Amino acid sequence: MTFAMTRLGYLDSGRVAWLTVDLRPSTSPGPDGGTAEIDNLLTQVGAGSREAFARLYDTVAGAVFGLIKRVLRDHAMSEEVMQEVMLEIWRQAPRYDPDRGTALAWILTMTHRRAVDRVRSEQATRDRTAKVAAAQAEVAHDIVVESALKTVAAAEVRTALDRLGAAQRQAIEMAYYQGLTQSQIADLLDIPLGTVKTRIRDGMILLRQVLGQMR
Repeated sequence: MTFAMTRLGYLDSGRVAWLTVDLRPSTSPGPDGGTAEIDNLLTQVGAGSREAFARLYDTVAGAVFGLIKRVLRDHAMSEEVMQEVMLEIWRQAPRYDPDRGTALAWILTMTHRRAVDRVRSEQATRDRTAKVAAAQAEVAHDIVVESALKTVAAAEVRTALDRLGAAQRQAIEMAYYQGLTQSQIADLLDIPLGTVKTRIRDGMILLRQVLGQMR
């Protein structure tokens, strides 16, 4: 993985500031054998040295990106988190305390936390999307049930319902006559939502057949 020139944008006193880093080929020890050098570079970064930050970036970039990639398993997303981590290093460097551990451990701990946060954020987004999609599908299905039953005379519907199985009839009556959603029916009957959907679907199929025979 080769890094050349990068610009990191961040807020400084409410204004957008840019940190331009000229990333030279690595001439300093890597993370596995230069922990003292990394400690020194991070200390210099904490004092505001951009040259030290460029050298630190070049030194730890491989380890940071590798850790992120192992957690996220997505190259593009890993690159985004990589930039977030390096920016956080630049901003948090003044808080680094050498007495509490090596700079590399500090950096990798920060890296892992950022990567895990992104995983949780992505999962939360997927869960919200799935929940909204499921809710929309349920509402659409309930509307279909209600619309289908309203096109038939009430007396005919009641007669046809009496010919259904008890479980199917109960689910359809709760949805149509009581105006309950499938989730509400599942809660009231203490049964899985999927069971409610199956009962309503199968009940509607039989209901249409019965109504067709009555005409």
